[in-house]
Amino acid sequence: MNRKSARVQAIESPFVKALRCLRCGKEYAPGAIEYVCPCRSNRGSDLGTLDVVYDYTAVAQAINPETMRLDADTSIGRFWPLLPIADRKRLPPLPVGGTPLLSAPRLRQETGFSNLWIKDDGRNPSASFKDRASAIAVARAQMESRPIVATASTGNAAAALAALAAAAGQRTVIFVPKSAPPAKVAQLLVYGSIVLAVNGSYDDAFDLCTEACLAFGWYNRSTGYNPYMTEGKKTVSYEIALQLAERTETKAPMKAPDAVFVSVGDGCIIGGVHKGFKDLLTLGWIERMPRIYGVQSTRSPALYNAWRSGAEIPEPVHATTRADSISVDAPRDPIKALNAVRQTGGAFVLVEDEAILQAILPLARLGAVFAEPAGAAAYAGLLQACHNGLVHKDETIVVINTGSGLKDVRAAMEVAGAAYEIEPSLIAVQKVLKEGALSA
Repeated sequence: MNRKSARVQAIESPFVKALRCLRCGKEYAPGAIEYVCPCRSNRGSDLGTLDVVYDYTAVAQAINPETMRLDADTSIGRFWPLLPIADRKRLPPLPVGGTPLLSAPRLRQETGFSNLWIKDDGRNPSASFKDRASAIAVARAQMESRPIVATASTGNAAAALAALAAAAGQRTVIFVPKSAPPAKVAQLLVYGSIVLAVNGSYDDAFDLCTEACLAFGWYNRSTGYNPYMTEGKKTVSYEIALQLAERTETKAPMKAPDAVFVSVGDGCIIGGVHKGFKDLLTLGWIERMPRIYGVQSTRSPALYNAWRSGAEIPEPVHATTRADSISVDAPRDPIKALNAVRQTGGAFVLVEDEAILQAILPLARLGAVFAEPAGAAAYAGLLQACHNGLVHKDETIVVINTGSGLKDVRAAMEVAGAAYEIEPSLIAVQKVLKEGALSA
């Protein structure tokens, strides 16, 4: 065995067989290629996206639904044979995943969806779904002894990386658009990241991060460019299937819902949701695939437009949505995102920004889930899909909240209203009550 082969064997998962290009179909041995296939065209969004291929026979010999359910480790570490890491000890010492699947009975009663579930990934360490991917990014960067991990982000992916890197003692450089919400930038600075606020869009930050990583030898965590980020994000599907089986009347160890709703920007999260359920179906641990619905704002509809037109690669748009986490001009993971919808019989759903912001309130007041605009978009998409006749109210439906409302307090205050300012007297309290505050 030569030195390179020994190094690859030491850092790669024994369960990963290859990386396959979703554009041209070429397969690469583990460690033979890093980010994207060179078959990419000259268009920036038209990447030779790679997919990680596993030896499912070996995986099934290593774990099964029962061992995962009984594992004392409720983080994504319990799924490690289905992750691109040598073993679970490689993950940062900050538990990620294991977020609750909530039945939200008051939300069910209000909407009439009798089997509605909310997967609240705002409960992750940095309050974002994207901790799942960042855990993998930090693990792989450290396995490769990279001095810096960098990413481009509108905020959540960056905060996730900063938190996981801080736990592991890994240095980070973050590229964000200058318009990123202050709460998200604050997280980056507190965790110790070097933050570069780019005077431009998310897409400008993405391109600059890619150039810097190539120039300085940094590890690139950016969504849609690094193929391993999908592998972290897919763990949400494993958890949903385990939790649904535990919470419903079924003898099966895992259960897929009828439909899953998730907000979409670059497309990596929805691609991960799809990959996770595909893994489970291939292993025979679920009986069918759920329909997957991607939700986009009318002010950032690139993937919706491609889906409607039948295009393989979306045309860039000028994104201006208030839901900053899904505000993307040119989606960087379009192939996986479009496959997630097309291959499962789902759809892309378009919603207005006003509907997204208004969805924050019922999620919080009836479901006790405080979602940022991008997280609330998934619920707004469910309501729109019901109006369009795409789902039925007796189906088992999971809505994924991808981030805490604390990420964008300004948006929450805009829809919730302001506090009553009063003098320190009981008379002042009574005056507010007479104005109908309790009945509002």
